[in-house]
Amino acid sequence: MCHDAGSRPPAPPRSGDVAERGTLTLTSADGTEVAAAYAAPAGPVQVGVVLLPDIRGLHPYYVALAERFAAAGLPALAVDWFGRTAELPEAGARGQDVDWQTHIPQVTAAGVDADVTAAVAYLRARTRADLPVVTVGFCFGGSHSWRLAAGDLDLAACVGFYGKPETTGDAPALRPTLMVIAGADAATPVAAQLALAERLRSGGAEVETAVYDGAPHSFFDRAYGDWAQACDDVWRRVLALTDRVAAS
Repeated sequence: MCHDAGSRPPAPPRSGDVAERGTLTLTSADGTEVAAAYAAPAGPVQVGVVLLPDIRGLHPYYVALAERFAAAGLPALAVDWFGRTAELPEAGARGQDVDWQTHIPQVTAAGVDADVTAAVAYLRARTRADLPVVTVGFCFGGSHSWRLAAGDLDLAACVGFYGKPETTGDAPALRPTLMVIAGADAATPVAAQLALAERLRSGGAEVETAVYDGAPHSFFDRAYGDWAQACDDVWRRVLALTDRVAAS
């Protein structure tokens, strides 16, 4: 099960003031209007984040996660999947009743690329033109984040949580990649994700795997107290990657 509308992300290990937060309409690179959520820290920024949601699209978990990244010093923009097949959400984010079974099969790699391209441009327009940007995706979005690690978009690194290897293709990664793997993920066996890591590494890029034994799909949730230490470790790894990007 992916994150639901009642889920909320755990807090990062470092926290500062959030200067801006809210939802907006993003114009994708192909002209489609896409729902999005943006949050920015109060201080100077070195790296931006594009958040790629799970199968339910832009729901409150990802609005909150953008704020978590902003509190950690990283401006973040979360994008919706369904701008081409559904009306924009009236409340800025989608509710629990979104008909994802109808819309997810209609999401294409080209549409994802167009949305990510626009998200990167938005982050740079709001901060600085040379801002390095990292994708962080979950479930369906995690799969696409791993796919983007092998693509030609202007990205500095890619992070994916609980993705499916069959969505990523066979191309090797061209940039640093982090794979967050739930050890008890019923949707995708750990062995299949580790095999994907080897394929991604075949191009010479750094591909880090973090397997959390016994953790269920979507364990990165503040309500899952049994996995608090795993969540802390995930934040440490993600922020270590963005810090390396900032220093490069």
